[in-house]
Amino acid sequence: MSVQDAMGDSEEEKTRSLASLRRAREKEKQKLHKSLGLDETKKIIREVIIPDVLTVQELSNRMAERSSDVIKTLMKLGVIATINQAIDSDTAELVVAEFGHTPKRVSESDIEIGLVGEDDPEELKMPRPPVVTVMGHVDHGKTSLLDTIRKSSIVSHEAGGITQHIGAYQVVMPSGGRITFIDTPGHAAFSQMRARGANVTDIVVLVVAADDGVMEQTVEAINHAKAAQVPIIVAINKIDKPDARPERVKTELLKYDIVLEDMGGDIMSVEISAKNNINIDKLEEIILLQAELLNLSANPNRLAEGVVIEAKIETGRGAVATVLVQRGTLKVGDFFVAGAEWGKVRALVDYNGQRITEAGPSVPVEVLGFDGPPNPGDAFVVAENESKAKDVVEFRKNQLRNKIVPAQKVTLDKLLSQAKGGKKELTVIIKSDVQGSAEAIASSLNKITENNDEVMVRILHTGIGAINESDITLASTTNAFVVGFNVRANPQAREMSQKLGVEVRYYSIIYNIID
Repeated sequence: MSVQDAMGDSEEEKTRSLASLRRAREKEKQKLHKSLGLDETKKIIREVIIPDVLTVQELSNRMAERSSDVIKTLMKLGVIATINQAIDSDTAELVVAEFGHTPKRVSESDIEIGLVGEDDPEELKMPRPPVVTVMGHVDHGKTSLLDTIRKSSIVSHEAGGITQHIGAYQVVMPSGGRITFIDTPGHAAFSQMRARGANVTDIVVLVVAADDGVMEQTVEAINHAKAAQVPIIVAINKIDKPDARPERVKTELLKYDIVLEDMGGDIMSVEISAKNNINIDKLEEIILLQAELLNLSANPNRLAEGVVIEAKIETGRGAVATVLVQRGTLKVGDFFVAGAEWGKVRALVDYNGQRITEAGPSVPVEVLGFDGPPNPGDAFVVAENESKAKDVVEFRKNQLRNKIVPAQKVTLDKLLSQAKGGKKELTVIIKSDVQGSAEAIASSLNKITENNDEVMVRILHTGIGAINESDITLASTTNAFVVGFNVRANPQAREMSQKLGVEVRYYSIIYNIID
């Protein structure tokens, strides 16, 4: 016999003794609570917020009840649902009542109430710099103009001429005036941002080469600027070339309702050479004069609101977006919402690559701290707190999951059916193999609708060559349909037309189009 056996102190008995001691203490504790009239298991009644749609898991979390109990209660009510399935608000309200909680119904839209502030009274607004987009045909000197303007900026000189391309930047004139330029790659990006409801640009500078004159993309740029309803300033570039004919450019622009001041109109223009820095200062003066006429102002003393210009994911920095602040002041530490993404501003980097602590109206800035990359054109709004930002993003993501609404297809039949009961506008984009055919189709369509009391045809854009992505984007943002005469859409444009729901019709005989 061992000493341990003689003592009767086995490990098993020791464990059992401790367990029984704990049970005895628990019984004593329960007796004491009962004698004092304390009910330890008293149920907490909660106010449970019920949106239009929520999952079983979300409902159990809001009630602080076990999801298995919620599923059992649903089965009693005749509803078979798994933990990740969505249930309607009526069913959720019955479940909440079964558990003894207080239900509070809210509409989906209530979650976003107060996120975007109301319009500011005029007395709180202060002047802000204009936001300018430079557009024009390829090789007409857009990039050269932007480079020359950036080099002339006193801020660039102070920063040693090192600038960082973040999609948008601000220049400071010798007079002290500031201008924000948005560097958008082509017209597609410009109109895509408009398609998402982002009114980013105040002024469009249309660059036209004095030797080439008005080209296909120049016309596209004019149509995009008109659709955005922003003032146009014409910069006639390359005037230092021997074959430069600026007067011809001014005459050609008349065909597209661009009547310059020299021709008796009200659209400002300037003859420049971006390469040799001729009259660049005059262009800047004209931009500031146009901005003065527009009386641009915003309230800087409020939570910031703006728009995402571009977004990307960078190694070591995560999701990064270029944001143009439109009103309010964005600060480091702010919680924000952009589309279906949220975050906290970890750092702000300006157009010179310098870290800053805040950014006011019309200031483009690179924002670090996104949960995921947003889409260009998404509204960027600073939320009151982290909870508000998370709730809004959760609601938006649920909307995307539960209610994926397909793009409404713009068809000729639908547009004609809408015309019943009054004269409606039918918007058309015409692409042809030769310019003569496009003009003939446009004039034929205009003639047959002159005496038509139901439909008025508006030719938004005519061009030659294959139907491209820019045509589809323009059609989508203006509710137009595209007519291709002896031309086809390229593969990217075909894919985009299906995605955006834009109808493209192909013809080889003009009479068929008129019919």
